Amino acid sequence: MSADYDITETLDVKGQSCPMPIVKAKQAIDDLESGDVLEVVATDSGSMSDIRGWAEGTDGVDLLEQVESDDLYTHYVTKTD
Repeated sequence: MSADYDITETLDVKGQSCPMPIVKAKQAIDDLESGDVLEVVATDSGSMSDIRGWAEGTDGVDLLEQVESDDLYTHYVTKTD
């Protein structure tokens, strides 16, 4: 896990598969303020490409980092507007 970010909220989507991690991440990021960091913790390996693609294709959302360890996929996303 990365300690470089001031995490505003952690979203646990372990055990859920596409599209739920994206759906829940979008709902969570909509509730945050600009500059806030959302940590998304998933067990679906597909979330690595799914969340990257969602962040790249969504205005106001930046993917900071993705960390893979022990079948856990942790994504750090920030709201930019």
